[in-house]
Amino acid sequence: MTDLQFPTSLGISTPDTITLLGRDLPSQLLGKISFGELAYQLITLRPPSRGQAHVFEAVLVALADHGFTPTAIAARLTYLSAPDAIQGALAAGLLGGGSRFLGVSEDTGEFLAETLATVDTLPVDDPGWDALATAAVEGRRDAGAYVPGLGHHLHKSGDPRTAVIIEIAREEGQYGPHLALFEAVAVLPLDIADLTLIDPLGPHHAAIAMLGADGRAAATVAAVLESERLALALPH
Repeated sequence: MTDLQFPTSLGISTPDTITLLGRDLPSQLLGKISFGELAYQLITLRPPSRGQAHVFEAVLVALADHGFTPTAIAARLTYLSAPDAIQGALAAGLLGGGSRFLGVSEDTGEFLAETLATVDTLPVDDPGWDALATAAVEGRRDAGAYVPGLGHHLHKSGDPRTAVIIEIAREEGQYGPHLALFEAVAVLPLDIADLTLIDPLGPHHAAIAMLGADGRAAATVAAVLESERLALALPH
């Protein structure tokens, strides 16, 4: 009788071994790779450089928690109803991610990639990036569509996380055309941007949103446990 096999490039287990990404989990990964590095490699199927890992993990930290958001509230209320099933509360919180929370990162990635794909040669100076950004925003406005990734319902003067992440990207040599375009769009004069910029970054744009969920998962568990500590949920 032949053992049933399932093709995968991720993880395989036998009675004696656990292999992940083609490496022995106990001897080659445990204690030798961070969770952020592993998540990056699971998604891209290649190990990150030091700079990529630094930026990637900084983004995960930045997305971990943002106060009483709909995702946190959904998790707390679900735990109130079913404190015996914490996994339900976690799932409810993550399912609350969508086009306004977490999912906007996917929309932003698509917008930047689609805009960059419209030019044969990337700009080499600020005026060039400004012209590309202006054309992209005007195109979205004429189509009656929003430009995702800019504006925040709480941080009216700018999200305090953004400048730090961009600086980390610069320091690690990871500042590329997507961030250059993003910054050019952000500084457009209001007579060009108008009210278009009101919605709060590879090709796997849906995966970008899932990374936000990855970072938010830890904080969602923390929110549920805090509800228990503060007696915001009914006792078991």
